[in-house]
Amino acid sequence: MDIVKVVAFAFMALTIVFILRKENGTLAIQVSTVAGIIIFLFTISKITAVLQLIQQLALKANIDYVYINTVFKILAIAYLASFCAEICRDAGESNIASKVEFAGKIFILVLAIPILMAVLQSILKII
Repeated sequence: MDIVKVVAFAFMALTIVFILRKENGTLAIQVSTVAGIIIFLFTISKITAVLQLIQQLALKANIDYVYINTVFKILAIAYLASFCAEICRDAGESNIASKVEFAGKIFILVLAIPILMAVLQSILKII
């Protein structure tokens, strides 16, 4: 199972970070960030498979690709903002983390407006 590999790697990285944090806090943050990036890169193949499946289902359901593309962008923003915020929190910068999360929410809102407008137009056509 791939999750076992991820968990094992995370525990090894955690051990290294705990050891380094006592001696060199800056290096510990860098190791933690690199470990997070490696875990993220390990999951990209799984994310790609899920996105391809959603694309195929959208094609079969005759859903406009613009909407699916927007949903993919929203998911990417949510994951990246969350990932960045956690790295900031690990570095002790919760203020920056909250600003990154806020920016992610604003970007998601901007991307969601066309979808919301299409839903409202569909509702108005039904009424």
